[in-house]
Amino acid sequence: MKVLDTKFAKGFIKCCDDGFRQGWHERNGGNLSYRLTPEEAASIQDDLNEDGAWQPIGTSVPGLAGEYFMVTGSGKYMRNVILDPAANTCVVELDDKGENYRIRWGLVEGGRPTSELPSHLMNHEVKKRVTANRHRVIYHAHTTNTIALTFVLPLKDEIFTRELWEMATECPVVFPEGVGVVDWMVPGGRDIAVATSKLMEQYNVAIWAHHGMFCSGADFDETFGLMHTVEKSAEILVKVLSMTDRKRQTITPDEFRALAKDFHVTLPEKFLFEKSEHYYKDYSLD
Repeated sequence: MKVLDTKFAKGFIKCCDDGFRQGWHERNGGNLSYRLTPEEAASIQDDLNEDGAWQPIGTSVPGLAGEYFMVTGSGKYMRNVILDPAANTCVVELDDKGENYRIRWGLVEGGRPTSELPSHLMNHEVKKRVTANRHRVIYHAHTTNTIALTFVLPLKDEIFTRELWEMATECPVVFPEGVGVVDWMVPGGRDIAVATSKLMEQYNVAIWAHHGMFCSGADFDETFGLMHTVEKSAEILVKVLSMTDRKRQTITPDEFRALAKDFHVTLPEKFLFEKSEHYYKDYSLD
């Protein structure tokens, strides 16, 4: 089977285009990766080449040894993926130690996988383990309103989660585990990959301060939908904070607990604290 005839490639291309249409991928911003199933990898072998040289990943991911990934290219534009996927994306194979990769398909005009490949692979390794092999998608985008909030809210998991949950009733149902926040770090290196992978032990969303969002999910719809929900909530919060830094009414901790019971989700109690005067002063816009 040809790579571009597969269901996973079509879903990959659609996710890139959906993100661009949301305004999350200016220029070459953002990246996407998908971990193929063994059956998917076997089905495309006749379309893969053997010419690619092995290159160091920049980190070690032994839990992904021998696996195949479809990823966006470094410096490539998300808006162009739908126009020419073979020039802007690639399929890579990892070696038997999870230390090197080689391009087996794509990037026909030259190039290499996304510069944030170490972050993607380290987080794929974590999510493969903690989700019992269910998660296969890692998506990074420059979500406008979420980035804006990293300039005014304290960079704390508890505050970001609680504020985002309060903006729309569906939020604690869509991401009941909450969101994690990474302080500003140089992107593309091992340090930010390590920091993010620690958060991915417990969250499916990591917010990178002044940079964007990093999400994990089982498939493209789930992952894109998660990012879309968080960003929609951030947009509402930006609008609320533009009017006031003190809400007149909101969802209370007990109401969150009632919601969790009816929707059969578990909400960590660390996010269900009573807000004090000190809480509001922590992120006052005064």
